[in-house]
Amino acid sequence: MGPIYSLGDFLDMVRRRLFTIFCVFVLGCLGSLWFAASRQHEYETAEVLQITQPQIAGELAKSTVEGSSARRMQLIEQRLMARSTVLEIIEKFGLYADMEALTQLQKVVLLRESVRITGVAAAREGFADDGTISVLTITARMPTAEQAQQVAREFGRRTIELSTATRIDQARETLSFFAEKEAALADQVAALEDEIAAYRNANDVTLPGTIEFRRAEIAAMNEGLLEIARERIEIRRAADQAQATERPATARRLQAEAEQQLATLDAQEALLTERKRGLEASLQTTPEVERQLGAYERRLAQLQGELGQMTARRNEAEVGFRLETSRQAERLTVLEPAPLPDYPVTGARKTKALMGAAASLILALLAAFLQELRRPVLRTAAQMERETGLMPVVSVPVMDTRTRRGWFRRKA
Repeated sequence: MGPIYSLGDFLDMVRRRLFTIFCVFVLGCLGSLWFAASRQHEYETAEVLQITQPQIAGELAKSTVEGSSARRMQLIEQRLMARSTVLEIIEKFGLYADMEALTQLQKVVLLRESVRITGVAAAREGFADDGTISVLTITARMPTAEQAQQVAREFGRRTIELSTATRIDQARETLSFFAEKEAALADQVAALEDEIAAYRNANDVTLPGTIEFRRAEIAAMNEGLLEIARERIEIRRAADQAQATERPATARRLQAEAEQQLATLDAQEALLTERKRGLEASLQTTPEVERQLGAYERRLAQLQGELGQMTARRNEAEVGFRLETSRQAERLTVLEPAPLPDYPVTGARKTKALMGAAASLILALLAAFLQELRRPVLRTAAQMERETGLMPVVSVPVMDTRTRRGWFRRKA
């Protein structure tokens, strides 16, 4: 059965349990005062960094640093929160110097919990989320306003430096890779060309550029031989006709001239024939040599194609590296420096003490109510009538005849 049904019952309970309420309230107030006095004020400030877009459009000069800005910021945050970096910041600003009992590991944990790095995603283009961040906020909460400002600005400075160094290193590594690959391909092309030249010399094979020239020369010699044969026929016909129609003396003279002309044509024919044979011999190669030369040409064309692609990529990497070193690509800038906080973010000690006193009062009343529940006694005629439905004729108050030895001694 419950003892409290009306305001009168509540006030009667307070009167009976005043000693308990007073003790719990006083102890709670003392505990609240101690808790409020032991709590240290904390100041919070934030530095805002903006991720600016490249000054030159990506279609004109593309950066070689790939990946979303969110992933890069995540990697930078992991490096910032590394144990060595956090210890450097603690030693630089003398953080937690008044907490000599803390170990280095505990100080690292405290600073990691006191600093938050949050990013704001950029507006989407369409329905795809490319992981681009527009604003990065570094929030620091420290025991003093100066330390909060120093820590926020230090983390902001290190973030910018790490972002710049990371992008430049990545662009430099990309350029070095393509430059080394291009140099290796150029050496392979030169070595293959030397090998092809040695093979041609060993097999007495002319260069590709001279084959067509020599074939054209052979064709011209064939035409020359045909012209010589045609002239020889004309000379012989003329000599035969003179032999038949002219006088003997004239015929002999014309015959002698024709023989001289034929001798000249024979010498020319012999010279052209010998030259033709030499050219034809230089053009004759075995099928195995032709197959090997074809393999060499295909391999050389493949290497030259790879070299051209690598040269183009090396040029792009060089442009990207110049963009990073000249800070014309994506970069971090301080949009709002961390200000010096004016007021602590933690609640005032007086407010905490008052809240503790109110909680102590509630706890004291709860303790008195629990005592009432332990001994549910019908104390008034109203309670008797409410609980049993019987109206008492007379109520006799309890007379305490014992000698009281204290101001708050009561008989329940």
